[in-house]
Amino acid sequence: MSVATTGHDYLSMAIEIATTNVRNAGGPFGAVVVAPDGRTFEGVNRVTANNDPTAHAEVVAIRTAAQELGTFNLSGCVLYSSCEPCPMCLASSLWARIDRVVFAADRHDAAAAGFDDAVFYDYFEPESDRKLMPVERAGDGEERLKPFKVWDSLETRTDY
Repeated sequence: MSVATTGHDYLSMAIEIATTNVRNAGGPFGAVVVAPDGRTFEGVNRVTANNDPTAHAEVVAIRTAAQELGTFNLSGCVLYSSCEPCPMCLASSLWARIDRVVFAADRHDAAAAGFDDAVFYDYFEPESDRKLMPVERAGDGEERLKPFKVWDSLETRTDY
């Protein structure tokens, strides 16, 4: 892309790579991480193609950007997605310290095409009963703190 590339151009790029991905046995989702220096890192949905439930376009783009930039902290980057990111992709964007997420189609457009993630969005609502997937804490002894104690004492750790 040229120096005059706009956010709309990056969003169009995400839509185009999503469309191409459909023709290559992937899902209809594409994403582009744009670094502050203008470099772009693409990701497409490969969930069924790779049998990887985490291979959403946004996660793939974040992984690619982090690997290529040599950092887990993508501060200053913007994520453009062909569709509204699911809760996993939003959480991944937060962990990556992405500055902003811009998307085209929304979750309702995806649901109309057979990709209904409403149950996952609902899971994180305060009134959720968490029946979809119960999560529980087990163990209350000091053993549960062992990894954190070792982490705290490690002088060579990389904080994040």
